[in-house]
Amino acid sequence: QVQLVESGGGLVQAGGSLRLSCAVSGSRSSFYRMAWYRQAPGKQREVVAAITSGSSATYADSVKGQCTISRDNAKNTLYLQMNSLRPEDTAVYYCTAQKSLFGSMYWGQGTQVTVSS
Repeated sequence: QVQLVESGGGLVQAGGSLRLSCAVSGSRSSFYRMAWYRQAPGKQREVVAAITSGSSATYADSVKGQCTISRDNAKNTLYLQMNSLRPEDTAVYYCTAQKSLFGSMYWGQGTQVTVSS
């Protein structure tokens, strides 16, 4: 059974940084696409950044230049480095993984990021 476990969230002041991690277990094969989503209170869930098995990364316009997504296939771990955090970055951040572009998406339980002004 595939499991994704996020960590690294917390409370940080505006301008600070956080590094989220997502440990993946239960799969014998690698995932084609992995991504970070977030959901702020009262808002729809949105994709923050995604990365393919070939390390091709894409970002939401709102986080370009602020966040960096990366993955360590040997450790089955996904990362999201977030810098210059703003109060509007406050949300629950979720890790996802897909075996193929149109395959089922596995989700983690989420990690809370709170940015104080």
